[in-house]
Amino acid sequence: MLSNLKKIRQELSPLYPSNEIEGIIRIIFDHLKNWSPVDIVLHRDDILSDYITEKIDSILSRLKQHEPIQYIIGEGRFFGRTFKVTPDTLIPRQETEELVEMIIKDFANIDDLQVFDVGTGSGCIAISLAFNLPFSIVTGIDISLKAIEIASENAKSMKAHRVSFHTADIFTLLPQQDSLDIIVSNPPYIANSEKADMEANVLNYEPHSALFVSDDNPLCFYIAIADFAKTALRGGGKLYFEINPIYADRLKDVLIEKGFCDVEIHLDIHNRKRFACASKPHNVE
Repeated sequence: MLSNLKKIRQELSPLYPSNEIEGIIRIIFDHLKNWSPVDIVLHRDDILSDYITEKIDSILSRLKQHEPIQYIIGEGRFFGRTFKVTPDTLIPRQETEELVEMIIKDFANIDDLQVFDVGTGSGCIAISLAFNLPFSIVTGIDISLKAIEIASENAKSMKAHRVSFHTADIFTLLPQQDSLDIIVSNPPYIANSEKADMEANVLNYEPHSALFVSDDNPLCFYIAIADFAKTALRGGGKLYFEINPIYADRLKDVLIEKGFCDVEIHLDIHNRKRFACASKPHNVE
């Protein structure tokens, strides 16, 4: 076991920072042996089987090609649950957990909500909200049929019965009047000009359609969702976005211009402008 750990650290050290390598080690042994970090320490003198060693070597080979560990093992953790992920879906990220926490905090004492997740991907936001907003009905949409299949599989495996997923394009979707309490989205928001600054494990493996937007119209998804929300939200309903910090102030202005109130920009754990929320006024029909 010690030799396996040493090999992982040595071969990944030119590519990843040490804290990320330790995180990868925890994921590998949780996946292969169902070991916690404490178990890894307790079993450090164990001799691993040839089968496990071969699995580790295979994972290591793919990691050295910058392939994300979540795609290699086919799953990622989000909000305390394990979600199936594939290259057709984005990898769930810690920042997005903060968005879910924000929504749960705002609606903690309200039941029977109608929730709509735009660009649901693996379904991690929708399913997490379905489990944490009591008796709510959650719908997730995505333009990718393959993503919807993954999201539906995640919901079924987790027995998330009050959530459903459908293929739809937000640019052509017609809303039902005053039918929703919450609309949430983590849409594509990275401008094409930012690709040069992206890590290889993101740029070469995650779906570009879920990541990038034109430099000429970087807020296109937010504008389409906001226009949808103007009709679909009930008075007092709320709109939540994960955002690109570069365009945070511009998005705030757009939401105000479109008639939303209580427009706020929130910082993430890295102190970056990462989230926007807004309310539909009660007197708007």
